[in-house]
Amino acid sequence: MGRQRPDTEAITESIDSGVAELVPDLGGRRSWTLRVNGTPQSHVDLDDPTYLEFEYVRRLGHIVDLTAPSRVLHLGGGALTLARYVADLLPRASQQVAEIDAGLIAFVRRELPPPPRVKITTGDARAVLVKARPGSFDLIVSDCFAGARTPAHLTSVEFVKQASTALADDGIYTANIGDGNGLQFARAQCATVRSVFEHVCVLAEPGVFRGRRFGNFVIMASHNGLPMQQLTRATAGDPFPGRVEHGTGLTKFIGGAPVTTDATAILSPAPPSGLWGT
Repeated sequence: MGRQRPDTEAITESIDSGVAELVPDLGGRRSWTLRVNGTPQSHVDLDDPTYLEFEYVRRLGHIVDLTAPSRVLHLGGGALTLARYVADLLPRASQQVAEIDAGLIAFVRRELPPPPRVKITTGDARAVLVKARPGSFDLIVSDCFAGARTPAHLTSVEFVKQASTALADDGIYTANIGDGNGLQFARAQCATVRSVFEHVCVLAEPGVFRGRRFGNFVIMASHNGLPMQQLTRATAGDPFPGRVEHGTGLTKFIGGAPVTTDATAILSPAPPSGLWGT
């Protein structure tokens, strides 16, 4: 797949948002880490698309395993890690990917061609979401970053309501965000999602939950329930075990954090210098 070249040679390309680099893993496998402006965005193993290197992607993979969605919308493309995972496990599933960086799409298509039944749309994630027919997806994954930060317009209650409209009645909304000291952003994002969906949980490593270090939070939500017992078990069994907060635990985590609106939305916090290559 892709252009033939030594598997120890990094591939660098100018894209719309700066510079993308595919860095090969050592060890003889056809696996690559995509970095955009120095920040790791994706890891892809062409020999085994079900291998998920990044812990937060493993959390997203759990919900795919437990619900087997047949129609998936990925907001944010990167190197299409989760789309490849879905395609390998659920080859009949239809998938759409929204990626704003046309140069990145062209780079990934050339070097790491996507699997079948994955439609890639160039455009802003929210603009693509607004055009989706009501009830047209079983799973929506919001994993959009400008550098290492989530764009503000993808954090508001108006955005989450648009995602809710695009989901089937039993569909699931998921979002990956980053936060650290104080966790005001993560708490507000959980409050925002819970103002739209009845069933909500958030997953992270224990140290990240305590604010001891910056890391990823994965929020999952549905109108018709989540497989909480199985999800908790799968997350606890990860190589870097995670914790799941829902119900009263989620209420305590949110505290008094306000719901984010288009008028109050801000970029997610920047990670500490040196983390994630920033």
